[in-house]
Amino acid sequence: MGVTDPAGPVMDRDEVDRALARLGAEHEAIETSLLALQDHAGRRLLEGAALTGTTRERWTSAEASITLLWAYFDAYTDALRSARDIRARRRWSSREDLVELTELLRGESVTVAGSATATANAPTLSGSARLSQSFSLATLVERMNELYASSLDMVVAADAVWSALPARIDLLAAELQRTRQLAHSVGVRPGEHPAGDDLERITRTLTALREQVVSDPLAHWLPAQGSSAPGGGRPDTTVYDREARALEDVRREIDAVLTVRQDAEQRLVRLRDVLSRADRTLAEARTARGEVLAKIAATEVPVVSGPPTVLQEQLATAAEYRRHAQWHRLSPLLESLEQRAEDELLRARESLTAVTAPLAVRAELRGRLDAYKAKIARHGLAEDPFLIERYDAARRMLWSAPCDLRVAEQAVLRYQHAAVELLGAPRVPGQGGPQDRRGEQ
Repeated sequence: MGVTDPAGPVMDRDEVDRALARLGAEHEAIETSLLALQDHAGRRLLEGAALTGTTRERWTSAEASITLLWAYFDAYTDALRSARDIRARRRWSSREDLVELTELLRGESVTVAGSATATANAPTLSGSARLSQSFSLATLVERMNELYASSLDMVVAADAVWSALPARIDLLAAELQRTRQLAHSVGVRPGEHPAGDDLERITRTLTALREQVVSDPLAHWLPAQGSSAPGGGRPDTTVYDREARALEDVRREIDAVLTVRQDAEQRLVRLRDVLSRADRTLAEARTARGEVLAKIAATEVPVVSGPPTVLQEQLATAAEYRRHAQWHRLSPLLESLEQRAEDELLRARESLTAVTAPLAVRAELRGRLDAYKAKIARHGLAEDPFLIERYDAARRMLWSAPCDLRVAEQAVLRYQHAAVELLGAPRVPGQGGPQDRRGEQ
C-alpha cells in the first residue's frame, strides 16, 4: 500500500532534487533581495530620521515587516538546510528519507516562533497571537514576497521624494535669497511693495515645505494608478512648482524695477517734453480761440481748459522718487504718467483743431473764391461787371472782421454759380435753378 499524508504523494528522488534546486535558487534570490533592502540608502535614512505623519505610521509597519521577513527567512533557511542534510545522508535516498523530505518540502513543516510574529506585528498575519505558526515552504515564500514588496514600496517612495524635493527646494531657496537681496537693493521690501510681500510668503512656504518633506516624505508621494510594482509613482511637486512660478513672477517684477532704474532719467525727460508740448498746444488753442472770437461772428467756439496740475504734481513726485531711489514706487507711477501724458497731448491737439475749425473754414472759402477768380481770368472774363460785383461782395465778407461764415459762404456760392453760368457749364448740383443775373441784387 502506498503511504499518504497531508503533503500528498511521496516524492521520488528526482522530484526531491528538482525541488531542492528550485528552493535553493529562491533562497539565494530572497537573500540577495533582503541584503539589498538592508543596505538601501532609503532604509538607512528612514532608520535615522525623525519621522512624522504618514511616513512614521508606514515605517513602523515596514520595520515590523522587515523584522518578520528575516524571521521567515531564517526559518526558511533552517528548513532548506535540514532537507539538504536528509538528502545528503545517502546517494540513493530510502523511502523513509523520501517520506521525510516530502513532508519537509511540501507539508506545513516550517514553524515560526510566536514571539517573532508578535514582536514584528506583521500586517499580513491575521488572528490573535499564537505561540507558533506553521507554513509550507511555498506559503512562506509567498508571505516573504508580499512583505518584501510592501516594505520596498515604502522605502523606494520615501527615498524618491528625498532624492527629488529637498535638493530642488534648496536650489530654489538659494535663488530666492539672491532675489531678496536684489529686491532690497531696489527698495522692494515687505509692507512697501507687493513683490516684497510675495517674497516673504514664498520664504515661509518653502521653509515649511522642506521641513515636511524631510519628516514626512510620503505626504508628497503620488502612487501610480493601477501599478503594483514597488515604488510605482512620482514625487508630488505641486507646492514646489507653484512657488517656483511665483518666484519667477517676482523676478520679472524686480527686472521691471531695475529697468526703471536704468532709464528713469530718460523717461522723465520724455515725460516733461510731452507735457510741455501739451501745454504749448493748449496755449496756442487759447490764443486761437481769442482770434476766432474776434474774427468770426455767429460761431460756437469751444472753451479751452488749462493744463491739469495733477500731472505736473505727479511728475514732481516721480522725480522725487528717483532722487531717493524708490524705484519700486517710481515704476508704476512712470507707466501711468506716460499713458496719461500722451492722452493729454492728444486732448490738447484735438482742442486746438476744434477751436481753429472756423478759421480753417474761412481759409477754405477764401481759397475757393480766389480759385474761381483765377479760372475766370484764364477765360478772359475777369472784367465782367457782374462777376466783379459778386467777387467784391464775397471778398468783403471774408476779409472783414468779424466774419459771418454762413453769409460769406452764400456769397462765395453766388459768385461760383455766376462764374459757372458765364462759362456755360452746368449749375452746381443742389443749389437751385439758374437765375437772371441782371435781376439779382
